[in-house]
Amino acid sequence: MILNDVQTGIQTRKARKRIGRGTGSGHGKTSGRGHKGYFSRSGSSRRQGFQGGQMPLFRRVAKRGFNNRQFSPEVVVINVGTLGEKFEAGAEICPKVLAERGLIPSRFDELKVLGNGELKIALKIKAHRFSGTAETQITAAGGSFEIIGVE
Repeated sequence: MILNDVQTGIQTRKARKRIGRGTGSGHGKTSGRGHKGYFSRSGSSRRQGFQGGQMPLFRRVAKRGFNNRQFSPEVVVINVGTLGEKFEAGAEICPKVLAERGLIPSRFDELKVLGNGELKIALKIKAHRFSGTAETQITAAGGSFEIIGVE
């Protein structure tokens, strides 16, 4: 093996298929569309959900009732154990601080603090919702919690 020849012939980008450039190109005449039929014509395309003439799945499945999920608020959760690990004692925690540190996504409607994990330090936490166990853990550690309104 010659080390100089190892990289020869390797291309980082494959050349695109140039169709409709004559018979010598290998993709001339019908240009890979075959003979006649719907897909040989211009403007042909399969619509989304097309199943070859079979009754599509979204028409076969019964659609009943109304779902309000699209209108419900997007609630982001964080555990008190995580807050205890990521912040020092006496820190004031609000949704903006959590988003800046990357602990929660920047886009949401409400923040809820859950009671998973252990909280051993006193923290001042502001959120839209708190679970019962989170409230007891925060107060037991000597911290405080404040329920804020939806902005």
